[in-house]
Amino acid sequence: MGALFVQPTNHSIEACLMDDVISAAGEFFHQPLEKLKCSNLSVSATKAIYMGLKELKSFPSPAEKSPRTRMADDSWRVPTPVQELAAAVEEPPSRYVPREQDRPSSILVAADMPEPIPVIDFGRLLDDAAEADKLYAALQSWGLVLVTNHGIEASLMDNMMKASREFFRQPLEAKQKYSNLIDGKHFQVEGYGNDRVLTQDQILDWCDRLHLRVEPEDERNLAFWPKHPESFRDVLHEYTSKTKKIRNDIFQAMARILGLEDDYFINQISDKAHAFARFNYYPPCPRPDLVNGVRPHSDGAVLTILLVDKEVGGLQVQRDGMWYNVPSRPNTLLVNLGDSMEIMNNGIFKSPVHRVVTNAEKERISLAVFYGVDGDKMLEPAAGLLDENRPAGYRAIAIKDFVAGLHEHFSRGKRFIESLKI
Repeated sequence: MGALFVQPTNHSIEACLMDDVISAAGEFFHQPLEKLKCSNLSVSATKAIYMGLKELKSFPSPAEKSPRTRMADDSWRVPTPVQELAAAVEEPPSRYVPREQDRPSSILVAADMPEPIPVIDFGRLLDDAAEADKLYAALQSWGLVLVTNHGIEASLMDNMMKASREFFRQPLEAKQKYSNLIDGKHFQVEGYGNDRVLTQDQILDWCDRLHLRVEPEDERNLAFWPKHPESFRDVLHEYTSKTKKIRNDIFQAMARILGLEDDYFINQISDKAHAFARFNYYPPCPRPDLVNGVRPHSDGAVLTILLVDKEVGGLQVQRDGMWYNVPSRPNTLLVNLGDSMEIMNNGIFKSPVHRVVTNAEKERISLAVFYGVDGDKMLEPAAGLLDENRPAGYRAIAIKDFVAGLHEHFSRGKRFIESLKI
């Protein structure tokens, strides 16, 4: 005979006391697994109960209306790593599921592109007008381009992906040595974990990440650079030294096709500009139709150089309201513009909106290197692209204010650049 359950109300147990019991249980199960030896539960059961407790806390209750409760428990700011979550649940928790109209299954994805994303031979870009024309066409129609013959050996690209995969396959305790949470609760950009959680109702992405500063070199915080695998640091250093050359040549080619001085964009970036490497890990998801690997967004940087998983797709780009699958090609990099570059070129080339969808059976890994602007500069359209027939389309803004706006808008699934348009 099945169990009979009832849900009594008005039971004289204060909401704050119920909330404290849940919090205490959560703290118990949040201990390292080796400290739970007194429990008769299996490891999988322990994880499942802890996930359930955290999920229960994500639902609004009368206690959440109490200032005392909100101040006493900020566990919603520290989501469980998705890789751990994926191993313990059969359905994505509600905080990962967007509104029905925003789910991957509810948005049209075209079977074919209206025209392929152009592929440029990077070795000929600065000397061949035909390659420059392909770059112009790609950036004007898609905001991104596929790049071959880019000077990064296939073996280095493979080693970079292998090192990334080995890092994420370590036990959680090993990865948390590089946590992006100070004292377990205060978010910082660098390190391993999730993106910043600003509100209790924020929809989360089905993705863990490792975020590292790579430029300027003398500002690298090696405390966050993994020591395992042993090759990780050397491989990342070599890889990013070569993506920097790609960045510079792309900037030079763009300046030429826009009629600016060759070094215009390079000078705007300067040697003080920050660059970050973001390693994205997308675990298999039991319901890919419900969640986003990464929500629809545009990059805030000037330029992104992306190394994608050769085995598993998932990147999609939006154009004219439709989503298109971005193809992956062996030994090919994807270069896309960010919002900073859209502002600097006064909207001649747009920053593409893109997202990542998940896979039910396979994990997926990618590495994005984001190149920003010197933090002491103003972000504004290039004067050489303005005249009485084409006035500035974006208002000038200090880089620090721009970065703050990006983070705040991203958490709400909005594009900050829209608020800067004139």
